[in-house]
Amino acid sequence: MRLYGPKDVSKKALRKAKIAILGYGSQGRAHALNLKDSGYDVVVGVRKNGPSWKQAKKDGLAVAEPKDAVVGAKLLAMLVPDIPQKELYEAVESNIEQGAVLLFAHGFNIHFKQIKPRADLDVVLIAPKGPGGLVRRQFQQGRGVPALIAVHQDASGEAFARALAYAHGIGGTRGGVLETTFGEETETDLFGEQAVLCGGTTSLVLAGFETLVEAGYQPEVAYYEVLHELKLIVDLLHEGGLAKLHKFVSETCKFGDLTRGPRIVNARTKKEMAKILKEIQTGKFAREWIEENKTGRKNYNRLMKADLNHKIEKVGVTLRSRMPWLKDER
Repeated sequence: MRLYGPKDVSKKALRKAKIAILGYGSQGRAHALNLKDSGYDVVVGVRKNGPSWKQAKKDGLAVAEPKDAVVGAKLLAMLVPDIPQKELYEAVESNIEQGAVLLFAHGFNIHFKQIKPRADLDVVLIAPKGPGGLVRRQFQQGRGVPALIAVHQDASGEAFARALAYAHGIGGTRGGVLETTFGEETETDLFGEQAVLCGGTTSLVLAGFETLVEAGYQPEVAYYEVLHELKLIVDLLHEGGLAKLHKFVSETCKFGDLTRGPRIVNARTKKEMAKILKEIQTGKFAREWIEENKTGRKNYNRLMKADLNHKIEKVGVTLRSRMPWLKDER
């Protein structure tokens, strides 16, 4: 394993480059502002007079419609959500200059062949391992969120160097940049979201909440135990792994962890995780998600409504209102 740092960056790879950031959401805003602060000529490509257009102008950035933003850009970063990327690429492709860099922060559309870039373009990936708000805050504090780097198409012979220079511009080299492939980044990212970080975690929290409430305990107490305190545990794991977790929780907690945890996440759970990973690897999940969008997201909207109407959310809104320091900084 090799982590690339500031000393590995070529100063001439993107020298005096115009960079077009397509999209101004969580990652788009962080990348654009960090690159601007790093001295790059940045233009944000978004729909005219929409909320993102107004926010980017308020932030002091040059703004243009996507087709105009890519004109003359040496690098364009595709930072809109996964599903609209194919249509956006097709809309701007004819205006992309020869030999430019097409950069992604997630490999979904390249790995699953939704976008087929022109042969003259470098196609690269820089994927920060954290949300955009954190990427921005860490940069402002002189630190950086680690990032993954990959090259799908090296038309210029300098694709890796150009991607690394971009990573440096957003602060990634401060935290370390690890080389991967589009396939590895896409498949592990989707698996992490579905089985552990979001799907696995939220399902575990809801099941724990329901178990306590159904047994007659107060919903508020259940909320504190299975959701509110989760951050404390995650912070310990994030800061120091299992060793720090075990250092700061009680002996009783540790005994329960070691003897009861494997009864919850067990061989059956891992078998289901393997099935989920296989669905990602074969493209089954990607096809399902693409089709869901084509047919109006009916199933997605139904499931989302049920999730947000769960009792834990109603209890949480009340309890969080008493904790104003829990502001959203994502």
